[in-house]
Amino acid sequence: MKITILCSSEKHPVNNMLTEWIHRNNKNHDIQLARKKTELSGGDLLFLISCSEIISIPERNKFKKTLIVHASDLPQGRGWSPHIWEIINGAMGITVSLLEAEDNVDSGDIWKKLHITIPPHALHDEINDLLFTAEAELMDYAVDNFFTIHPQKQSAEIEATYYPRRTESDSELDPHNSISSQFGLIRVCDPARFPAFFMLHGHKYKLTLEKVKNE
Repeated sequence: MKITILCSSEKHPVNNMLTEWIHRNNKNHDIQLARKKTELSGGDLLFLISCSEIISIPERNKFKKTLIVHASDLPQGRGWSPHIWEIINGAMGITVSLLEAEDNVDSGDIWKKLHITIPPHALHDEINDLLFTAEAELMDYAVDNFFTIHPQKQSAEIEATYYPRRTESDSELDPHNSISSQFGLIRVCDPARFPAFFMLHGHKYKLTLEKVKNE
């Protein structure tokens, strides 16, 4: 198969998983990693993984199927960074959905869902490891079942919900509240790209969190 993966940012932490996935599968498939939709040349399968561009019908028509891996139990949690919002709100696990791309955001037919447990102590990198492992498994499933899959429509009986795109301000802490009450937010903040921070005494302070192993 001719497969293209479109991942917009070279700095996104998912890239390590994508590199490993390509290395593991490139003996049996022709695989390209693209950063912009202008690089899409066509083929059998297009994966949109952490893609920030809108991929319209002309781009999708270059491929037999265009699939998205989305970290929510669709139709709930459409939109941006759903697992981050859900963990902040106290979720102890997340569902990762493999679905077909459509013009309406995250509305396509479902190929498969996986549920993963998020331990209450897991930090940003540990959460990513769990999430990216599930994403790789779903990508494998897509390739293995490409010619036999019968996707399912998203449930019309469940009201769709949407999350907004996160910005730098969403990583702000309240210095007057306890650490425990804000731990969900602290642990999901990307320490490299969107670190947790707080304002105090007219200054901005960055907060990073590291788990210390027991001696």
